[in-house]
Amino acid sequence: MSEQNKSKINRLEQLLPEGLLVDASWLEERGYYRSLRAKYVSSGWLEQPVRGVYRRPRGELGWEQLVISLQTLLELPVSIGGRTALELQGHTHYVSPSQQSIHLYSDEKLPAWLDKLPLEQVFIRHNRQRFLPPCEQPNEALSLDQTAPESKVLKGALRVIPWGQWNWPLVMSTPERAYLELLDELPRHETFHMADVIMEGLVNLGPRRMQALLEQTTSIKVKRLFLFFADRHRHQWFSRIDQDAIDLGSGKRVLEKGGKLDPVYQITVSVELSPDFTLVL
Repeated sequence: MSEQNKSKINRLEQLLPEGLLVDASWLEERGYYRSLRAKYVSSGWLEQPVRGVYRRPRGELGWEQLVISLQTLLELPVSIGGRTALELQGHTHYVSPSQQSIHLYSDEKLPAWLDKLPLEQVFIRHNRQRFLPPCEQPNEALSLDQTAPESKVLKGALRVIPWGQWNWPLVMSTPERAYLELLDELPRHETFHMADVIMEGLVNLGPRRMQALLEQTTSIKVKRLFLFFADRHRHQWFSRIDQDAIDLGSGKRVLEKGGKLDPVYQITVSVELSPDFTLVL
C-alpha cells in the first residue's frame, strides 16, 4: 500500500468512527471518490449496507447508530421524539416498549436510504416544526470527539444524552415535548389508553418547560388533550401550569366519533376514560 493510501486510511479512521454510517456525498466531499471507495469495500475496510451508504465494520448495525450518524456526521436537523423518546427515557414502564417503530422528527427531508437498511425497525418521519417551537441542535453539542454530557437540554426542549460504549451524543425530545408529540398522533396512530397510562407516570415533568411549550404550540387539539390528561391525574406540577396563558381556541373538537364530550376542555375522548360525559354521536 502506498504512503498516500495509508495516509488517507489513517485520516478516514479519525473522521469515521467504527459502526457509524455516512453516504457517498460525505465521502466525496473529503476526497474519497468512487474508485477508492470500491477498493476499500473489496478489501473489507469499508462495508456497504445499501448502495451509496458506507460504514467501518463493527458488529451489527443498530438503529441508534444510524440516528447518531444522521445527527453528528451528516449534520441533519433530526431528533428522536414521541413515543420512542418517552420509551428511551423510561416513561412507558407500564406498557411493553417494542421499539419497532422509531419516530424521527426533522426540519427537512431525510434520506430515502433509511428505509432500505437491514434493520428490524421502521422509521416514521414527522415534521419537527409543524406545531411545536423551533429547536436548537448546535454541532458543538454533538461532537464525537468528546464524551457527551450526562444530560444537556437544548433550546426547543430537546435533550442530548450519552449512548453506547463511547458515550456518543443522541438527541431526543425531553419528556415534555415528547408527550405533546405523542398526543398529536391521537386518535389515528396512538390510543387514548396509551396517552393516559403514560401521563400517569409523568410525575416529574418540569412545569416551566411545559408551560413554555404549551404557550408556543399551535395545535389546539394537542393543548386541550394535554390539559385533559394532566387534569385527570393531578400531578403536583399541574398546579403550576397557568392555563389562562394558553390559547385553547373556541368551539368543540370531535377527536373520536362515538366518544364522549369533556365539558371542561370541549373535546371528545374515549368512552372508557369519561363514563359520565355527554355522548357525542
